[in-house]
Amino acid sequence: MQIVIFACIHNAGRSQMAAAFFNKYADPTKAKAISAGTQPAPQVHPEVKAVMNEIEISLANASPKLLTVELATEASYLITMGCKENCPYIPDLKILDWPFQDPKGQSLESVRLTRDSIREQIMDFLMQKKWLKVEIS
Repeated sequence: MQIVIFACIHNAGRSQMAAAFFNKYADPTKAKAISAGTQPAPQVHPEVKAVMNEIEISLANASPKLLTVELATEASYLITMGCKENCPYIPDLKILDWPFQDPKGQSLESVRLTRDSIREQIMDFLMQKKWLKVEIS
């Protein structure tokens, strides 16, 4: 099982959306995502919760958490979303940087664009890694 950490500074926006999309679309037998931040906020941004609710993904129980070396050592990938220089160095950890706009304080229209771009990037990543969940009907 591969573990992917999505990290941003406050773990209250981009990384929360990315982890939610990843866990919705990834085959749970192959990979799972966690999100964390270098300076966690007290809560997920309300505008982020709102735009995720629009597509029936609830972040009601999501809470920002600190990105620690211990957390990162269990992961295969660390995908940074605006905290690259502040993230811990872990030998052998594959690090990718996805520079999405911070949704904090942005209009709902702007946050929707960020959300949709993150979903696209997640889908591309899952297809590339062959971790996409296969729906059986």
